[in-house]
Amino acid sequence: MDIAVQFITIAVLVASGLAVDKVGRVTRLPRITLLVILGVLVGPSGLALLPADINAWREAISILALTMIAFLLGGEFSWKGLRAYGQCILKVSFFVVAASLISIAGGLALLGVPVALALLLAGVGLATDPAATRDVVVESHADGPVTKTVLGVVAVDDAWAVIVFSVILGFVAATEASPGDGLVAGITDVLMAIGIGLVIGVPAAYFSGRIRDGEPTLLEAISIVMLCAGLALLLDVSFLLTGMVTGAIVVNLARHHEYSFHEIEHISAPFLILFFVLAGAAIDFGSIADAGLIGLAFIGLRLIGRFAGGWIGGALGGLKKRQSMWVGMALTPQAGVALGMALAAGHAAPDYAEELMTLTVATVVFFEIAGPVLTRSVLGLLGEIPASSKKAKPPDMKA
Repeated sequence: MDIAVQFITIAVLVASGLAVDKVGRVTRLPRITLLVILGVLVGPSGLALLPADINAWREAISILALTMIAFLLGGEFSWKGLRAYGQCILKVSFFVVAASLISIAGGLALLGVPVALALLLAGVGLATDPAATRDVVVESHADGPVTKTVLGVVAVDDAWAVIVFSVILGFVAATEASPGDGLVAGITDVLMAIGIGLVIGVPAAYFSGRIRDGEPTLLEAISIVMLCAGLALLLDVSFLLTGMVTGAIVVNLARHHEYSFHEIEHISAPFLILFFVLAGAAIDFGSIADAGLIGLAFIGLRLIGRFAGGWIGGALGGLKKRQSMWVGMALTPQAGVALGMALAAGHAAPDYAEELMTLTVATVVFFEIAGPVLTRSVLGLLGEIPASSKKAKPPDMKA
């Protein structure tokens, strides 16, 4: 594809974010949902307006956007914020993961799905979409105990998901190959992500924010994020976990920072717009039709697991009754991490590879479009979205 067409296409897609914001204010639909729908409309499943070679940009854009989001989510793990909400975050995240695993695996097995496939689908169902969740929170200027809990949970959910999914892969592999391979690989991935986060985060916490006193510059911010993504890819480690660990280290060690993540928030918008539009463009409605009753069952069982786990974890974590009742439903968005898990599961269990990808694509479409709507609805229902969002500030766990 000619370079001129590439630039024009990207310019039009980024500019579409302005129109989407306007539509969002009128319809009250989350921006992420509208961007995914826009992607569907202009993609191959819709009007096919995008040049075919635009897919060459998707991987790089997705990795950079998700690493930025992971870095920002890691910033929610300030010690001060965790002392106030950490217990609740850990309890909600644990019980949401546990309830979702039991609900999906048990429910699908009872419906006659092979146990191995039911477990693999349950593992895929544990993943969330931190990018979509944070986008809803920032866009709506939501703030409050449930908002902070939700941001904290999505920051650790994928770490939980990687570990649990690795155990499931090890269990499934036990019938065909080496029993512990999946578990060892998962633990190694987590430990290496922590190691890379320390290697980048410790010096970044000390040196950044000193050129311009108290506030990292744009050059510092983008170099940290790109270094996280690059080293994680080079060493075949989760860039999501690497970004989260680095963000958490910087926010806790950089005592001289006033706004540790200010510049990342400024530059992430165009990348997120492209990421969500291209994600929508990649949706294949043929896969949705093929999912059938098992796909519908998966959706229902995942919603049940989120609801039940949030209710239990929120109650034990100190949320009020009404807050704990609905917090789990704010944790429904799902996207790229789930697809990555499905691909990994397909390699570990090739007999189920095609069915895994078909069901995952179909259900991710539902949760990527409906999930942000549920998140925003819950936060609005609980009174954590201000009536005049223009005057409200985004939530800040560091304050």
